Amino acid sequence: MISITSDVIDPDLLRRTLFDPGAGAFTSFEGWIRNENEGHSVLRLEYEAYEPLALTEGRSILTEAQDRFPHLHAHCVHRIGLLEIGECAVWVGVSSPHRDEAFLACRYIIDQIKIRLPIWKKEHYADGHSGWVNCERCGSHA
Repeated sequence: MISITSDVIDPDLLRRTLFDPGAGAFTSFEGWIRNENEGHSVLRLEYEAYEPLALTEGRSILTEAQDRFPHLHAHCVHRIGLLEIGECAVWVGVSSPHRDEAFLACRYIIDQIKIRLPIWKKEHYADGHSGWVNCERCGSHA
């Protein structure tokens, strides 16, 4: 399951949705908003997404993970909107019969989410400026 939300992410609630008596392992990844990036003091972040494509591609990623690591349960939630320092921006959870599968699947899912989903991050800086992250050539024709 994958979802895009403007609501606060509750990792404890999400973890409980992955409980399976046949699972011997659970692992998760939480991406938090930090107050510094590349020498800039960050006040908050803003996420935007093209939700229909993000959900379709996200489901494909979770299906791929389940094909690679059978008997897996996985869930991913990504925030959109304005987020403050310390808030959770993205959560991935995986339960599996074995720890190695859980670790590897969780890593695979978050790596693919960051590469493939149309979700953009804008940082708001203490000096009053803001900028889209990893979008140096956005809008350029070069």
